[in-house]
Amino acid sequence: MALAPGRNATIEDVALAAGVSRAAVSKVLRDAYGVSDSMRERVTAAMTELNYRPRIAARAMRGRTFTIGIEIPVLGNQFFTRMLSGAMHALADTRYQVVIAPAEEKSRQGLRAIEALVDRQVDGVIAVSPRVTPEALERIAAHTPVVMFGRHDNSEAYDTVAGDDVVGAKAAMAHLLELGHTKIAHLTLPESDEEHESPHGLRLQTYVGEMERAGLAGEILVIRTDEGQDAAYRTLRDALREGAEPTAVFAAHDELAIGALHAVAEADRPISVVGYDDVPIASHPALGLTTVDQPGDEMGARAIQLLLERVGGRTDAVHEVFEPQLRVRTSTTPPA
Repeated sequence: MALAPGRNATIEDVALAAGVSRAAVSKVLRDAYGVSDSMRERVTAAMTELNYRPRIAARAMRGRTFTIGIEIPVLGNQFFTRMLSGAMHALADTRYQVVIAPAEEKSRQGLRAIEALVDRQVDGVIAVSPRVTPEALERIAAHTPVVMFGRHDNSEAYDTVAGDDVVGAKAAMAHLLELGHTKIAHLTLPESDEEHESPHGLRLQTYVGEMERAGLAGEILVIRTDEGQDAAYRTLRDALREGAEPTAVFAAHDELAIGALHAVAEADRPISVVGYDDVPIASHPALGLTTVDQPGDEMGARAIQLLLERVGGRTDAVHEVFEPQLRVRTSTTPPA
């Protein structure tokens, strides 16, 4: 079937080329129940022949848009790359496309990014933003399915996928204490990142608890830094120049740990460094970063699975927790 030059195919054109009704084409587009394989094949073949692309707005009026929104707070964090890889792999055999929305660069709060995705009429949202309140997420989840990634909320309105941050932080601290370290600093983000059972908040609480349990309350040293390797490098560099004398640093995540390794190398001091996440570069021999491995790929895939279940009609909340594993490498040794 040939179209006039410059004219885009319509749903009526697809129906005519496939030899079915307009309603049948609509059912195929909506992936409605009861569509036979033969009808789907005929309609799909006609759509391919005519290069038919349904308008997003039209699909939204009929039901699903077959888009999933993912909000992430920081583009440069390699752990989020692992999560996105798992999410994309989980969608590989579906009709869904991913729309990624970074949070605002200055605030990284993420609410505006999530609302922008909802305005785009995505079928569901995966939010990777510890600073968005549960109340705001519940308001959004009332009309758009939501999965919160990384946080330990217990809401009935949306699902969560997170690593067991307490278990992971305890493993990191146990490793350093068993090596003989007593002057252990914790390099973490600003206090605002600790709200609502956030990963960094739980890791900080665990660090403090393990130091107190070991009788080292007087050695607790929390060093605050902005996000990113460069900021972590400058923060720890300045702390060491100003007299801090840790023999080990437990960093809240690997990007901070890599910055810490830079500062330690520059200071030429025998300071052990432990990170969190096990990003791909952590195992490079030049770094050999001891870190806590969160299965980011599996967690991203599970977040997609839960979101599609919500889109499909599930209403009971699921709160999934993945157990991390400590990966010991060359960045940690007994204190000199």
